[in-house]
Amino acid sequence: MTLLELSGVSVHYGRIRAVHDLSLTVNEGEIVTLIGANGAGKSTTMRAISGIRPLSAGSITFAGEDITKLRADLRVVRGISQAPEGRGIFPGMTVLENLDMGAYARKDRKSLGPDLDRVFELFPRLAERKNQVGGTMSGGEQQMLAIGRALMAKPKLLLLDEPSMGLAPQFIQQIFRIITEINEQGTTVLLVEQNAQQALSRAHRAYVLETGEITRSGTGRDLLADDSIKEAYLGVG
Repeated sequence: MTLLELSGVSVHYGRIRAVHDLSLTVNEGEIVTLIGANGAGKSTTMRAISGIRPLSAGSITFAGEDITKLRADLRVVRGISQAPEGRGIFPGMTVLENLDMGAYARKDRKSLGPDLDRVFELFPRLAERKNQVGGTMSGGEQQMLAIGRALMAKPKLLLLDEPSMGLAPQFIQQIFRIITEINEQGTTVLLVEQNAQQALSRAHRAYVLETGEITRSGTGRDLLADDSIKEAYLGVG
């Protein structure tokens, strides 16, 4: 079943066209990845889905509902949660306080316990540091916190924007392993990532974005084996 559909989406910053006539789908239970160079429009696409950037044209449908004009906070209530590029944690708050903020839109606040337990199972390091202030943590720990905070919203669709950016290699492997685990537990994932090797090897399907337009799509495995993709994004060829 189609969970998310973007149809003919265009986004502008003033006169600058960041995304043009973009159409894509994310089916329930998938990991779908968007790859592309810096400035290709990946993060703009994510902001459009989460409601932070208005569309110049096109429509967004989520779980069968047109959410094109729906406010960002109401999209969280519907089941879309994002761990943004740059992590965006609250640096002056503890790990627990950050995670609690992730659940701010939930009506069932009395039943947060199992979701907090799930985050701590996925990220044992957060459990060890639950009273530590977020701003004093390493980049990898902050990324774990950003993903954990997004999961506290109990999303149907988890948007991950450059989760491996600036991380040490051992953290990159760990983050991608956990993304797969989150998906296997039943959460659909849309992933924007410059680490094409890791992203494509984990994704069910993928789209290639160039200067705001989708130029290629296919299974993660097929794009990983494509010579032009290898040359452009994997440094092979």
